[in-house]
Amino acid sequence: MSTPLRIATYAYEHTQALFDGRVTIDGVDAAFETAPLVSDIFQRMIEGHYDVAELGLTYFLRTFDPDDARYLALPVLPNRNFRHSAVFVNTACGIRSPHDLAGRTIGEFALYGHDPGVWMKGILADEYGITPDQCRWVVGGTNHPIPSFDWLPQPVPEGVDVRRAPEGTTLDAMLEAGELDALISVDVPRSVMQGSPRTARLFPDYDVVERDYYRRTGIFPPMHVVAIREAAARHPDVVRAVYRAFCQAKDLTARKYLEDAAKQHMSVMTPWFSKLFEDNRGLLGDDWWPYGVGSNRTAIDTFLRYHHEQGLSKPLLTCEDIFVPELLDT
Repeated sequence: MSTPLRIATYAYEHTQALFDGRVTIDGVDAAFETAPLVSDIFQRMIEGHYDVAELGLTYFLRTFDPDDARYLALPVLPNRNFRHSAVFVNTACGIRSPHDLAGRTIGEFALYGHDPGVWMKGILADEYGITPDQCRWVVGGTNHPIPSFDWLPQPVPEGVDVRRAPEGTTLDAMLEAGELDALISVDVPRSVMQGSPRTARLFPDYDVVERDYYRRTGIFPPMHVVAIREAAARHPDVVRAVYRAFCQAKDLTARKYLEDAAKQHMSVMTPWFSKLFEDNRGLLGDDWWPYGVGSNRTAIDTFLRYHHEQGLSKPLLTCEDIFVPELLDT
């Protein structure tokens, strides 16, 4: 008899095979859902609508209790991104390097410590000596006003100045007007997309900086995991079947990129994509989007350390604390 599971994830190219039926989950009667905004999936998972769902790492950790876990993580990382590209500045504020962020007012998308924010605050502290308490923080929507995510715990550590953006105001407008000196955001500000001379990226050559970061650290920063409710996690066969299916869906997409290289990726619209693919394989290897604990331990433990250091989780957790025990050997 199949186990019924409600499963939700964003419709990435590497999860598409789960939605269209090319990959099925052994022994599971899966009902898949997605949403236009991935944060909607997070909210519905936290509110109890799903058995298995994608969660941002910080969203998972803010609701994780190591002594009484509502759910555990699978080492499936459907969303990852280098985040030096997520820092933007007002060009009139005199910010020329990360060191210039000390003492500044910085916007942050959605909540204090969204996933790109945790990564960049950690990197700024580790590599440039700029810690969150040296700055003032304003939380809101980047290109559209958004309400507070009141369905999620929002701890703010003592000694850090955090306030919400005025109602009806966007962080992009505040950045362009000089009310913010800088902004860390998963969304690219509209003013930057439109080429405004008043806003720019802190790292204009972010791809060069991010590639150097990977060479030095081996970290391709994960943003999200797939979480499974504790009741479902009690069944090892189900846990392993769900994990295998996500791996198979991802591997199908990776295999297509590799096979299409022989045809210069003629199905892709992006010019010079084959050169980019070749360069990326040279740097990241054949499994450039790895799942499993072994390939991601350094990156996950780094995020867990950042989350703890930034006052967003009280204990310093490790992979052994958050991942389903049956998959720790992956």
